Amino acid sequence: MDKNIFGEPLKSCCSTPLTGYFRDGYCRTDKLDYGNHSVCVIVTEDFLEFSKQNGNDLITPQPKYLFPGLKAGDKWCLCAIRWQEAFEAGCAPKVELEATNEKSLESVNIKDLISHANK
Repeated sequence: MDKNIFGEPLKSCCSTPLTGYFRDGYCRTDKLDYGNHSVCVIVTEDFLEFSKQNGNDLITPQPKYLFPGLKAGDKWCLCAIRWQEAFEAGCAPKVELEATNEKSLESVNIKDLISHANK
C-alpha cells in the first residue's frame, strides 16, 4: 500500500481531471515512472507558465497520453523535481499533503512541502 509523506495511507489527489502516473487519481509511482509523479498540487497560472517556459507544457491537451491540459485550480500529480524547481523559483503550487506520496521525499524536503500546504 502506498503511503503519504506522513507514513499514512495515500489519499486520492484528483479524479477530475484524472491524474497520476497510472491515471487512477493517486500520486502513485514505480520504477518506470522516471518523473516521480508523486506531489499532489493545485496548479496556478504562475506555475503553469513557469512549467511551460521550462519545457513542460501542462496547458495544452495531449489526448494520446490521456492528458486533458490543465488550468489554474486543477489538482495534479506533479513530478517531484519539477515541484522543487518551481519552489526554488518562487512559484511552487500549493500541496495536498495527505495525497502526496512519500516517494516525493527522495527529491523534496518535507519542510518545504509543508510550507506550501493547501490549508
